[in-house]
This record gives sequence, structure tokens and C-alpha cells, in this order.
Amino acid sequence: MLSLLGSDAEDKIISLYDVLGDFRNSEVRDQWVIEQLGKIPGGKVLLDAGAGEQKYKPYCSHLKYIAQDFGKYIPDEMDIGLQSESWDYSGLSIQCDIIDMPLEKESIDIVLCTEVFEHLENPILAIKEFARVLKPDGKLILTAPFCCLTHMAPYFYYNGFSEYWYRKHLDCYGFKLVEFTKNGNYFKYLSQELFRLEHMAKRYCNYELNDVETEAIVKTMDIMGKLSGKDMGSSETLCFGNMIVAEKGKRN
Repeated sequence: MLSLLGSDAEDKIISLYDVLGDFRNSEVRDQWVIEQLGKIPGGKVLLDAGAGEQKYKPYCSHLKYIAQDFGKYIPDEMDIGLQSESWDYSGLSIQCDIIDMPLEKESIDIVLCTEVFEHLENPILAIKEFARVLKPDGKLILTAPFCCLTHMAPYFYYNGFSEYWYRKHLDCYGFKLVEFTKNGNYFKYLSQELFRLEHMAKRYCNYELNDVETEAIVKTMDIMGKLSGKDMGSSETLCFGNMIVAEKGKRN
């Protein structure tokens, strides 16, 4: 929250935050993932690839849940970009490289992989590995940024992936797109960064915004909200990320 706002201005930005709730992209993404998990029939084997802290495990109680991660991220390893305050890998089922997992061929019903690809040196090889471990007709539930800031360094290699990247590489490994949903749009993305502006000014400029400047942020976010309400496709240019369901083809 922007701490330098006066009480009236702070109330206004909280109100904007509520009205423009979908610029909080992680909440929109979480809801989408939870809905996808709820559609999976009970008893299926789900691999949470790059599971990290296994935030979606509570929504997989009806499934046979396997959590995989490389398990090497340390938040205080370096002070560059955005970092988590802490990180807990306890509870992992498998600690290994995502492109070479100790799983039998065609042993998994569902692969869940959320916000991982930007942290992989070669995400195309991860798609190849998912194709190997998934059963025919198995599903891949995948999210990754379209555009994002540096985070979880030094394990940050890409700042986003386009729709065309997915269509090209999923097809190459025998996946058929079932659902492709864009999270956010140009105006919501700008709202997100305006909301982050006070923190960035303090950190990188050693500058505290004054009341006039914070009020300008509120007004600009209001403009972004109005434009977002009139939006007719700006997500093709900029959005938070893409949310995908793909199905592995049957054997020939």
C-alpha cells in the first residue's frame, strides 16, 4: 500500500484497488488454477512441476499429488529485483531438474506448472519432459508471465512468453490447446506498476513521493480503470500472463 498517501487519498486508492481487483494478477490466476483443479476427477495423478511452496496442494486433496521442484532458490542469496521474504521447500515429493524427472513414461494424468517457465534455462525442454511423463489424453495446466519484472534472481531467465511461443512449442510436442486465457490487459498492467511506484521510487531513487504526486497516481489509476472498462483487445499487446490448458495427443 502507498504509505505516503493522506487518509483521504489512501482511502481512494484502496477503493480503486477494490474496483480494479483484477489488476492484482496473482489473485485472478489463483482463482483460475483452483477452478481447473476442481474439474479434475478424483483419484487422478497430478504432478505439480516447479511446485515451490505447493500453494495449490490444498486444492488437490481429491488427487494423488506429487510435488517436484529443483529446490535451490534462497531468497537472501542476492538483493536484486523482487525477492520473497522467505521460501519453504519442505514437503516436496521429488527434488530434481524439471527437464529430467525420475518418473516413468506416461505415468501422470495431469501436469500443473504455474509461474515456472521464466525461471528455467530451457523451458522448451520442460514441455518435452511433460509430454514424456503424461499419459495419452493427459492434460497440462500451465501459467507463465507475458511480461514481468525481475524476480527470484539469480533464477530468472525470461520475462515472458507470447501466445505464439506456446502455440509453436506445444504443437511440436504433440499438445493440443484446449483453453488459452489472457490475464489482464494493457491498462491493468499499467495500474499494477502505478501501484508499485512508491516502493520503486524509494528503493531505486531514494525518493519519497509527496502528496501531490501520490494524488496524481490515484488519478492516473482511475483513468486506467476507465480505459480498461472500455478495452477491446489490448491484451494482444500487453497483459500479465497467459493461462493454458493443453491436452497430450493419443499415440498414433
